[in-house]
Amino acid sequence: MIPTGLLIEAGWATLFFVWIIIVVRFISKKFHDWIVASNPKNVAVYYTRKLIHVLAGGLVAVAVPFFFTSPWIPFVSAMILALLTYIPHRTGQLMDWFQTPDNIYEVHFCITWGIAMLLAWYIFGNFWYGVVPVSFMAFGDAVTGVVRNAIYKRRTKAWIGNLAMAAVCVPVGYLVTGIPGAVAGALVSIIEHFEFGPLDDNVTVPLTALAVLILAKGLGL
Repeated sequence: MIPTGLLIEAGWATLFFVWIIIVVRFISKKFHDWIVASNPKNVAVYYTRKLIHVLAGGLVAVAVPFFFTSPWIPFVSAMILALLTYIPHRTGQLMDWFQTPDNIYEVHFCITWGIAMLLAWYIFGNFWYGVVPVSFMAFGDAVTGVVRNAIYKRRTKAWIGNLAMAAVCVPVGYLVTGIPGAVAGALVSIIEHFEFGPLDDNVTVPLTALAVLILAKGLGL
């Protein structure tokens, strides 16, 4: 017999999954169709990706500690979403309001989201240590993208965006995990500025933040 608690968590996971599908298939598409009227296509796509970061990745991450007692359902859900976002790239049937043929960064987002939650639970015994890196990726990176696109009207790396990211990540990191979180927030706001070959900021930002938190734990901070 399946434990009641597991059934309840599976139910919550289903609701969150449906919410993400609604965000991706409907809300973000409507947003794209509205914003593309006054912006170049590439800028509209970029804004739409950031909207999905916040409404799907960020909000659901913040909800995880309140609704789950094990990391496996969130982790498996994230891997399923990674597969669902990867399939359009393989089939050539992109959801072109947020996907582009030149990168699969949204797939990386799903994978690192799941990994951050899984590792946080087993290393810290606390989902919030996964929420922090994911929040940097979802909210912090969204802010830097919006600021840069508003100023330059294209995808680019500019320090003004990193300052905006730090304004979000440092206080969020501090409020949730104290000084280590603030340090992680400052560091990832710098790391995001640089390209590391195939590793985009959906990988480098959350994993760098998680590494800082793990190091702080090892040092007893």
